Amino acid sequence: MSLTGTAFLYTTIVLFVVALLLPLVLWSRMRGPRALRVAARMLMLLFAQGTAVTLVFLLVNNSDNLYDNWADLLGTGNHVQQAADLGRDGTGGIAFKRLPKVKQAFQTADGPGMHAAGGVRVTQLKGRVSGVNAEVYVWLPPQYGEPAYRHRKFPVVELLPGYPGSAKAWFGSLKAHEQLLPLMKTGQVAPFILVAPRTNLLAGVDTGCANIPGTVNADSWLSIDVPKMVMDNFRAEPAPSGWAVAGYSAGAHCAVKLAVAHPDRYRAAVSLSGYNDPIGERNSLAAQSPALRAANNPYLLLKRAAAPPRIALYVSGESGDGYQAGVALQSIAKAPTTVQVVFLPRSAGGHTMALWRPQVVPSFRWLTLQMGQNRPRSAATDGSTPRSPSTVGSTHAALASGTASRAGAARRP
Repeated sequence: MSLTGTAFLYTTIVLFVVALLLPLVLWSRMRGPRALRVAARMLMLLFAQGTAVTLVFLLVNNSDNLYDNWADLLGTGNHVQQAADLGRDGTGGIAFKRLPKVKQAFQTADGPGMHAAGGVRVTQLKGRVSGVNAEVYVWLPPQYGEPAYRHRKFPVVELLPGYPGSAKAWFGSLKAHEQLLPLMKTGQVAPFILVAPRTNLLAGVDTGCANIPGTVNADSWLSIDVPKMVMDNFRAEPAPSGWAVAGYSAGAHCAVKLAVAHPDRYRAAVSLSGYNDPIGERNSLAAQSPALRAANNPYLLLKRAAAPPRIALYVSGESGDGYQAGVALQSIAKAPTTVQVVFLPRSAGGHTMALWRPQVVPSFRWLTLQMGQNRPRSAATDGSTPRSPSTVGSTHAALASGTASRAGAARRP
């Protein structure tokens, strides 16, 4: 049975109920030698505890989308077919933009939230540059299938989960497509194509979205193979102007790192409770040596850049969990690089989906403006660019929703 399937969940619930009833019915009715009765009672207690722990784990896993399948949970999954040395730019000298188009076969994705807001589709992608073979989830905005937009190309946002984490999390736990659908219909948020590729590529470790010859080419998978597939199969705007990347936790670190390292591939990045130094995730492969840490630290990459990249960064987090990382980036950013830092008070929640879910809408409103994507509400009407709201005198509620900065709150009398 599937780890995240309803059949396994319902079976576990039934077993849990049986495990509760067994001691109530049989405890005092046990017959035989004392040792046998004690052993039987211990087995009943262990059965009850085991089913209870399993049920709690399944509920948490289904809620937070931590593990997709048994291979992810047991650490036996491996989605890397090869990991050649692709060089500094991650292309291996391959003119990837000139590679022949490959039409992917898509099917309706299964799981919590996958059938909502028009449905999410999934495909198995064999990366021609990275050597990764893994699934990619795609959600199309409501305008995509409308006749008035049949010649229109759409901007794209890559969505990255934390570690451990499933590519489904942005749709299942954060409900990004459900939150954004009505705003896209009314023109408040641009009609972005949402793309969620697998980032859990190796058993028991976080790739750190890094290219490590002989181990994994996660950077090239995310910044080359996945975008090429999207461009081949959908009416997507070209990079970098039409592309952004967003993530939470370890995915937030990856989002900023990818944008800073590849301003020719991404225009903007959203970081929800991220970090700069890869050592922020102790299981990250990018934290295994000083050289790897430096090569995958967006703060150092930005500081050492020959010229400030034309990118925009949105960084939100609590004190000690993302906020300082954003302030550090902001302190060294020079035009045309821009960094918006959003302070979240402790009352907004911890390092959980409950904190990040309300950040989806504010961050996508920001993306709409930063990428020049504010469009007319329909193809036949005109519209004007919404002005960015002032943060002066912001309340804690505004801070928690991601619409203000800590500085604005500090000016409140």
